Amino acid sequence: MTRLATEVAESSQQPRRRSFLAWAGSPQARVIYCYIFGAFWVTALMWPDPASRMQVGDPADVNQATWFVRYAATAVQHFRLPALLTTAMNAPHGVNLMWNTSVLLPGIVISPITLAAGPQVALTALLVIGFAGSAASMFYVLRRWQASLLAAALGGALYGLSPALVDSGIGHYSLVLAMLPPLMIDRVLRMVTHRGSAVRNGLWLGLLAAAQFFTSEELLVDTVIAVVILLAVLALSRPADVRKSVRPLLAGMGTAAGVALLLCARGLWVQFHGVVAKSASTGVIIKYNGHLTNLGTIPYSFVTPSSEVLLRTRYTSHSASLYPQPMPEYLAYLGVPLIILLLVVIVYFWRNLAIRAAGITCILLEWLGMGAKPILHHVVTLPPALLPWQYIQHLPLLGGMVPDRLCILADAAAAVVLAFALDLARNGAEPFGSWRNGARIATGIAVIALLPLVPSPYAVANVNPLPPGWRATYTALHLSPESRVLLAPFPWAGTSQILRWQAVTGEPGTMIGGDFITPDRVGRPARAGRAGLTATGNYINDLYNHDLSARPPSVAQIRADMADMQPTAVVAVTWPGTALGRFLIRLFGPATTRFGRVLGWRLRPGEVFPVG
Repeated sequence: MTRLATEVAESSQQPRRRSFLAWAGSPQARVIYCYIFGAFWVTALMWPDPASRMQVGDPADVNQATWFVRYAATAVQHFRLPALLTTAMNAPHGVNLMWNTSVLLPGIVISPITLAAGPQVALTALLVIGFAGSAASMFYVLRRWQASLLAAALGGALYGLSPALVDSGIGHYSLVLAMLPPLMIDRVLRMVTHRGSAVRNGLWLGLLAAAQFFTSEELLVDTVIAVVILLAVLALSRPADVRKSVRPLLAGMGTAAGVALLLCARGLWVQFHGVVAKSASTGVIIKYNGHLTNLGTIPYSFVTPSSEVLLRTRYTSHSASLYPQPMPEYLAYLGVPLIILLLVVIVYFWRNLAIRAAGITCILLEWLGMGAKPILHHVVTLPPALLPWQYIQHLPLLGGMVPDRLCILADAAAAVVLAFALDLARNGAEPFGSWRNGARIATGIAVIALLPLVPSPYAVANVNPLPPGWRATYTALHLSPESRVLLAPFPWAGTSQILRWQAVTGEPGTMIGGDFITPDRVGRPARAGRAGLTATGNYINDLYNHDLSARPPSVAQIRADMADMQPTAVVAVTWPGTALGRFLIRLFGPATTRFGRVLGWRLRPGEVFPVG
């Protein structure tokens, strides 16, 4: 296993330390500039009006993310860290943010932008940071393992601007921020190859794991799965070297575990205290386009481009639009040229340990990403017995993960295969060594294989505008940040725009309902705020959506819901003459305030509501 460090392609001599200005004009810096340009290219249509435009495809998750970054920024504004348990959403029961994609650490880092320019600008900035930073991270790791500048640049682009990350960016910000997994894997490999102090590598690994823990726990678990597969392949490939690597690996991993546990102890306690890990699965079955679907990669997505790449046809766009899952789960696309190239070089350079290990890891991660069973009855995929995820999905926590997101780590492995194979070909490996201009031909093949992955700018839509009178209503009601506010529409995934309105204004400070994940419910009710959607809240939303056929809950049910919610105030985006307005007036009496399209009620503690 110690030969891994010597079997990768040789690079040019490492440059000496230079000043920042000198580095800014270096070839390495120009690569980073290209990554930043690529990140701005993907988000280009949002920047002309970044506060009012968002990417098309997953408005509920984008709106939810605005609430999360506002929550973190509000804490920073008051010179404190964001609480891990909060009743700012889903009052009075609260939300455990450790079970949600709350991007706590990135939210803290980006808080100056959130406070100065608003949450939507901050989220778009996070996309740029995620794409460019992930590409730069992979570039850095490949260079450390002696890949040439060109090979590392192409490998970084493959990872940071891959369809897996670009499609995740439609709504899953925590997954786009994928800078840390390559750095963590690098530290593990440095342990097993005796490069540097095992304890120092462990210290860095622990810090990186803790940072990933507060960015995306799911991506951290995915990274662990990738590391386990990679180490297993290395051990099977070099069994004679296993004994030499055990001691430094254990020392480094023990150090990393100690550092990570020290930094994450509070978060782990909050997340798992009183929760049985095996029963904490939130489930991965969702309802999409009227059908229940089990999330996992569907085979045709490997070769059919989505709407987020430049090279596509009307036929492929139509085929991708029929994908029976949300577009942020369309992560497996690599394109026919790159798939063929990867398979060929894995076989051709099988004796190269780096290419073999990364190649097998890539294949196994893609295989696991196909999920545990057929997605839908009419969708073609592998038979259940050939889907290995089913054999591990029942392990604690894994049942609540979305397996297709392993494609992100698979793309990282593909970037390693591409980079090291390109260096071997450019350095004279047959048949390129016997060809005139063989190095250029090898480079051209790599570039052609990557062309189908070049992303297109996100399609954009205007965000839900703030209702006229929203700010004035809260000013007139004189509410404290702890005042529980019942909102109409009632907040959950289907009315996520109300989370955006709160994020833009900071009002209300405490809302009843919301869009969140809870670990104490089984299956679909655990997701998308369904655990907080009461019968009264559901009826309010029916009236808000002008569904006059909806049956109202009983008086007893309404009073029970109100006794559970204990609202201090009610704020409704409606008029007195609408069905919703009339219902709320029967329930709470005449509105206390009316500004624009917003009605407000200030309620007395313990008030019994006269439902007519």
